[in-house]
Amino acid sequence: MNTSALITMILAQGLVTIITVLLFWKVLKTPPKAEPDSYSDNDDEIR
Repeated sequence: MNTSALITMILAQGLVTIITVLLFWKVLKTPPKAEPDSYSDNDDEIR
């Protein structure tokens, strides 16, 4: 393998690894959405 192919392969693998880590970190740090409590929404109201 010549030098230019080795440099291209290392740069491509590095870029993919960096993007993967950044997106995984973003997923871990995103706060969960507030979802309505479906159990309490189904309760019958007493009038």
